[in-house]
Amino acid sequence: MLFDTHVHLNAEQFEEDLEEVIGRAQAEGVSHMVVVGFDRPTITKAMELAEAYDFIFACVGWHPVDAIDMTDEDLAWIEELAAHPKVVAIGEMGLDYHWDKSPKDVQKDVFRRQIRLAKKVKLPIVIHNRDATADVVEILREEGAGEVGGIMHCYSGSVEVAKECLDMNFYISLGGPVTFKNAKKPKEVAEAVPLEKLLIETDCPYLAPHPYRGKRNEPAYVKLVAEQIAELKGLAFKEVAEATTENAKRLFGINR
Repeated sequence: MLFDTHVHLNAEQFEEDLEEVIGRAQAEGVSHMVVVGFDRPTITKAMELAEAYDFIFACVGWHPVDAIDMTDEDLAWIEELAAHPKVVAIGEMGLDYHWDKSPKDVQKDVFRRQIRLAKKVKLPIVIHNRDATADVVEILREEGAGEVGGIMHCYSGSVEVAKECLDMNFYISLGGPVTFKNAKKPKEVAEAVPLEKLLIETDCPYLAPHPYRGKRNEPAYVKLVAEQIAELKGLAFKEVAEATTENAKRLFGINR
């Protein structure tokens, strides 16, 4: 059993062959997936998928790149959706300083508002961080995000920062980059973070693991992430698969 904690099956890249993609994932042992919505269209599609498939769940929130577009109505809608039994987290939220569509102060405000919402509805949060580590950690601390905890999604930072996040009640989620030959940091993190605090993901259709790097990623490939972590930690694949699945179920409050 494998739990892909972060997929974008709601992306246009899967419009032509969604059923086949889901079938391949199940054939590789993927038993659960969380589809992440981060704006109006992707949240709507995430909800549709969660309602259509027993083993698919939804995460709803607003992406930092598009923070400038979020309205009060959007946030109220996310709060409404949080009551749905298949919604297991709020996000992805955070900061992205790589793209300059949304000013930093707007990103920070939208990030803080979503953390407060998550605390109100008592759901964990999924963090997107690109080139903004110090500010992300500072805001998580200031807002008391450890109260709900969550996931450092597709974590690419240092072991030191990972430990700070662990102290704030966050899980570290690793994706395709941990399989890249020269990806020193993710490999160090995989070795250093205790198995009971690790999660696995694909972030598909992005960041496909080796040997599919540069191609469309899909949930079936999460097995390659688990295999790489097992190798780095000197553990059996089965142990990593079972532990990361149990970790995700515990975090998301899923008991099936």
